[in-house]
Amino acid sequence: MSTTTPPRPESLRRDPLPLRGRTALVTGASRRDGIGYAVARRLAAYGASVYLHHHVPHDAGMPWGADPEGPGALAAGVREALADPGARVVHGPGDLSDPAAPARLIATAAEALGGRIDVLVANHAVSGSDGALFEIDAAMLDTHWAVDARAVVLLVQAYARLRAELPPRTPGGRVMMMTSGQDLGGGMPGELAYGLAKGALASVTRSLSTALAEFAVTVNTVNPGPVDTGYMHGDDHRAIAGMFPAGRWGLPDDPARLIAWLATDEAEWITGQVIDSEGGFRR
Repeated sequence: MSTTTPPRPESLRRDPLPLRGRTALVTGASRRDGIGYAVARRLAAYGASVYLHHHVPHDAGMPWGADPEGPGALAAGVREALADPGARVVHGPGDLSDPAAPARLIATAAEALGGRIDVLVANHAVSGSDGALFEIDAAMLDTHWAVDARAVVLLVQAYARLRAELPPRTPGGRVMMMTSGQDLGGGMPGELAYGLAKGALASVTRSLSTALAEFAVTVNTVNPGPVDTGYMHGDDHRAIAGMFPAGRWGLPDDPARLIAWLATDEAEWITGQVIDSEGGFRR
């Protein structure tokens, strides 16, 4: 017979603001069509204060372009979602290809959020500058590695150092990284540099979760599958939609709901996992 005590009835009821009093840094939140923006709004709606990181020059160089109203519009949209009157939203730039930038970003965000970061969502990534086996070169590989993998690990390192300064077992520590299903189906033969870097994050998830366990921090990686962030149109867009049982692409809020839940205490027993949130995508 179990010797554990069943949860008290009141503890089974969901807190409408499960992240009240906590703080979060979301990287790569520079477009209102993007996953980072959706994640930030969910975290704010759950009660958290949020720091939005952006690197506008990256999006400005892409076919879809930068958000026409700039980072201030994203911050305003996240503020609209704030559920805790005492919470706040701050935003700032950062070029994470610079090896010194991740530690600098963690320090800046922590200062802006009152000295502590509870939740780190490493959502940023490089788009483009990639190719198939006979097209890639060293510069492509280095670009994706620096931003998509190295910067994430350096962010986690700086975050861990910050958490290590808190009292032992301080609750609420969460790290979420993003991968891209490069290990599923036929892989990503046309985006080898990107797939390599994202695959590294999936592979290091368990190791990082073990390294941060002593600080009561969980580490998980989310594969959101194809998400409609405005980068594909026409026949190709319709063809991808037909590969989902629901007949539609993933929306930014689909992975955002999972990531926001992973940030709550309900997910405290989940760590070291790579979680596919693809809506049944059929490759």
